[in-house]
Amino acid sequence: MQAHRTDGDGWTLDNIPLQDVDLARVRDREDLFYLVAAASFIEIAAELYTANLVQTFADDAEVRGWLEAHWQVEEVRHGRALRAYVNHVWPDFDWPRAYAAFYADYSQHCTVEEFEPTHGLEMVARCVVETGTSTYYQALAAQTDEPVLAGIAARIRAEEIGHYKHFYRYFRKFSARQPTGRLAVLGALRRRLVEARQDDAECALRHVFAVRNGSADPARLHALRARLVRQMKQQYPVTMAARMLLKPLDLPSGVARVVEGPVARWTAWVLQR
Repeated sequence: MQAHRTDGDGWTLDNIPLQDVDLARVRDREDLFYLVAAASFIEIAAELYTANLVQTFADDAEVRGWLEAHWQVEEVRHGRALRAYVNHVWPDFDWPRAYAAFYADYSQHCTVEEFEPTHGLEMVARCVVETGTSTYYQALAAQTDEPVLAGIAARIRAEEIGHYKHFYRYFRKFSARQPTGRLAVLGALRRRLVEARQDDAECALRHVFAVRNGSADPARLHALRARLVRQMKQQYPVTMAARMLLKPLDLPSGVARVVEGPVARWTAWVLQR
């Protein structure tokens, strides 16, 4: 198993110093509660994605082995780290009940039927997912002045970037076997961006909100989501996201520089509205 980074402070995602959390800086931050709790649901539910991906890539021992031994383990660890933080800072929140409702809902939509038609294009879709998660945690780290939460977010971001690199390498591997045109790659990018915005985060936030407030009142939930989007938008690394999304297109460097700005603006609009 790969070693986990400590950033010089001696702790990892397996050994979080919850005793050092500055509760005064975070306990009354409703925004951070929702952002962290919803993220914990999505990360732990990676077990669903792993099963689906392993089934899809059953004919490739390298990909299957990495998914089972590394990707799933690290994603679930992210969720457990975030859950531990939520339980420590907001102990009154019934995390198991909210997650059970989320899982029952989310598992109905997380199926292999939603995957792309080829191995290469599914790896493009995975690159989109890892782009979204790594940039999300970068923005989350910028939202807080509580050092432990900022450290958790930074560590998760680093691992998500590592996942992106693996999926991109596998995309290149499959493309070498079965060339994938840029229009097909662009279609996969666009589909996964729209699906990511519509599904995962909204489902998680809805169930966190329902348990915390006793019901999922649509108007209040919509207002909360709009507030969180506006807040995250201020720190969202759109340029980083655009570069990661453009990479599978393998554009000439001059063209990539020209389109980076428009892609950054479009990405921000899709992911944050």
